[in-house]
Amino acid sequence: MADVEVDPIDVPDKLEKKLNVVGMVGLIVFYLIIFFAGILSHKVLRRKSRKDIRKTQVENETEDMMLAGRDINYFVGVFTMTATWVGGGYINGTAESVIKNGLVWTQAPIGYSISLFLGGLFFAEKMRKRKFVTMLDPLQEKYGKPLGALFYIPAFSGEILWSASILAALGTSLRVICGIDDTTSIIASAAIAMTYTLFGGLYSVAFTDVFQLICIFFGLIFAIPFMATSHNVDIPLRSSNLTMFMDQDQTYSKFFGKLDKEDAGVWVDYAIMLMLGGIPWQAYFQRVLSARDVSVAKTLSFIAAFGCFSAAIPSIVIGLITMNTDWPGTDYGEMLLPKDYKLAVPLTLLYLTPPAVAFIGLGAVSAAVMSSTDSSILGVSTMFTRNVFVNVIYQKASDKQTIWFLRGTVFVNTVIAMIIAICVKTVYGLYLICSDLVFILLFPHLVMVVHFPKLTNKYGMLAGFTVALILRALSGEPVLKYNAILKFPGYLEPHYDEANVYQYGRQRFPFRNLIMILNFLITLSVTFLSKKLFAKYPDLQKYDILDAVKDQETDKRERLQNEKEGEECI
Repeated sequence: MADVEVDPIDVPDKLEKKLNVVGMVGLIVFYLIIFFAGILSHKVLRRKSRKDIRKTQVENETEDMMLAGRDINYFVGVFTMTATWVGGGYINGTAESVIKNGLVWTQAPIGYSISLFLGGLFFAEKMRKRKFVTMLDPLQEKYGKPLGALFYIPAFSGEILWSASILAALGTSLRVICGIDDTTSIIASAAIAMTYTLFGGLYSVAFTDVFQLICIFFGLIFAIPFMATSHNVDIPLRSSNLTMFMDQDQTYSKFFGKLDKEDAGVWVDYAIMLMLGGIPWQAYFQRVLSARDVSVAKTLSFIAAFGCFSAAIPSIVIGLITMNTDWPGTDYGEMLLPKDYKLAVPLTLLYLTPPAVAFIGLGAVSAAVMSSTDSSILGVSTMFTRNVFVNVIYQKASDKQTIWFLRGTVFVNTVIAMIIAICVKTVYGLYLICSDLVFILLFPHLVMVVHFPKLTNKYGMLAGFTVALILRALSGEPVLKYNAILKFPGYLEPHYDEANVYQYGRQRFPFRNLIMILNFLITLSVTFLSKKLFAKYPDLQKYDILDAVKDQETDKRERLQNEKEGEECI
């Protein structure tokens, strides 16, 4: 989840000749190890000694598949939580961001690390104690099943486009190093991740994450000394001299980057969005809700926050190496252009390390992709199966029917992610839009229903959700190629740049945070007014089409009952 736009198509044709048979065999062996590890995970994690305990944690086989029997321990939990965030986009994107904008604009590592810490601090205990199955459960409990299912739209969009973006990142990496066609690599990687997920659900995903995360850290750390000692790399020893530049009489280090006063609002907007918007993701809560108990749920969030930040360090170092490489002196033969910055990790592996080291690094990138793809696909499929299919469409579905529907949904969502990764060139740009929709639309209401359920009702939710969605649409979006109708202070008008390329308008005010706060305030205000109105004028209760009054009367009783049941988890 890093600031990079993935284009799996634009790779120089001359790199096709780099196909290496040894590397192909190694890659196949690596994929087979992942595949069989996923298939056999049930026997490793579903220990007979804890069979009776698991029965008290999950209601049926479907929940067992979704949450691994709520039996994830400290060791597996930390690995699977960290691996979920450290995907191919995270690895490639962190390096690209350092090269393109400097360390000051590489916000994802620290932002998402803080989001994991905040999730453990404020959400893990409450969600695990209540024994929810998905992130949308508390929303449906408060707002009703049909209205609560509305939040599936931003959640689905974010998860599926995140999966597509990291599959596209893998496609580029494999094409650069192995000469494998993008489409082939995307389909092969997604198919393997999908197959073991179909068999074992979260058991398979969590168990393979352990192996994959080890590959990520070992592969990249192992490759860095070879890159740094290449005769084509010259890194200045003094940090103050790391790639110095002059810009309008101001000297600055390109590695550290610079933050102009007029862009401070953009920096703050993204920083807060990453820290708070990184919480409401099913991939995160699936780990929290699958933890053995509340203590495990909180602890794995805190440790994974450190692991997530640590995993970015190799990518930051690779970004620094890329900036200080004499690319014309390598077999690449020319300067690295801005359009190729997204290829920094595979290019440094290919041209600055021996072939064997390059393919070990490639295994790390492949592991990062599958560790995030399987998590996102399972998460989005779990939400649709439980919160839409079972809770809204077919409430009488049997356990067996639900399991097969879950498997079918995993298959369909994988195919959707593959198609997007293959066909759409701006996958990551689309993901960023859905990411801020999760922040603007979903985060405020998740906070409300978990921490302040008495202060919100269906009328407040609909008002806040609708206004926030409209304001976001009116704020413009360069990725979708339309300018803002609602222009906040500091708006950069559309213009033609020096190359006579049309640049769409850009908001420099932290408008995402403003809209998110307005969502909170409107929800609170409309809820308060509707409660007062129905209380003061009882005759109006016959017009309570959303049954808000009835919900208000039953909220306290249901909440006390749920909290009592949740005490068993402590």
